[in-house]
Order: sequence, then C-alpha cells, then structure tokens
Amino acid sequence: MIRRTFIALAAAATVFAGTSAMADGHGKDIVDTAVGAGSFNTLVAAVSAAGLVDTLKGKGPFTVFAPTDEAFADLPDGTVEMLLKPENKDKLVSILTYHVVPTKVMSEDVAGQTVSAVTVNGDKLMVDGRKGVMINDAEVIQADIMASNGIIHVVDKVILPEG
Repeated sequence: MIRRTFIALAAAATVFAGTSAMADGHGKDIVDTAVGAGSFNTLVAAVSAAGLVDTLKGKGPFTVFAPTDEAFADLPDGTVEMLLKPENKDKLVSILTYHVVPTKVMSEDVAGQTVSAVTVNGDKLMVDGRKGVMINDAEVIQADIMASNGIIHVVDKVILPEG
C-alpha cells in the first residue's frame, strides 16, 4: 500500500515534470534532475504531495539537501505515510522546505568551515565542512549535482526541523 502510494505520486510528478519547459533551457531543473536520478522517488512523491513542484522548478537558485529513498525508509514506521496525508500538508511542507536553501551553495564554499544557513522554511541548518560535509546530523554522500536552477547535495538522512 505504502509503496503503491509512492509510485503513484512519483509517476504523477514524473508526468508533470516531463511536460514542463526546462527552467533556463540549458539543462534539467532540480525536480527533473531528481526524477531522472531514480533514487529520490519518495522525495519526489513528497514534493508533489506538498505542492512544491512548481516552486522547485522555479528560477532559483536553490540548494537542495536531498534525502535518498533509503533515508526516508529509515524514519520510524508510519512517518512517511502520516506526512503524505492531506491533513498533514503543512508539516510536510515545513520538513521539505527545511531541506532547501534559497541560494546556490557548492561544497567548496563550505570546505574547512562550520556555518549556518537559513532555509526556505526560516529555520537554520548547521553545515560542517571540516571532515566531509555534514548538514546537522546528515552526511552529504554525493555533492554538487548541478541543475539549471540550483544544486543538489544527496544526504543520508531526512533532516527534521527542531520545532
């Protein structure tokens, strides 16, 4: 049941993403890049359920810390299903926008430093670039995936806001 929900939402997002124009005509935007990667089906489904597809296909630039399907699977049982319910849309939007910074941040920009970044939801993330790159307690496992309207950094955990 859960898997079918993800697949249906991901399919809807894929159809939507495939019918829109590229953000700047020079490559895939963040949504199209995530859909094409094949390892962000849950994230794409959640972005679609939250009504954030248009936003992440927008001009940007955005930096997205994108949890893998495995990262979503590591959440406590029932968490994703609960968040995908229409009555929990505000909480889902808050969590997803906590993964987005409204500027383009390359891994080299934070190398050797610890900085904070204000996310789209208004909360701060801690970015530690001293030994690899950590975003709060999530590790960046693949950095600097370029999209026409920003950049994606793959993280190994879903990053939850404090509140």
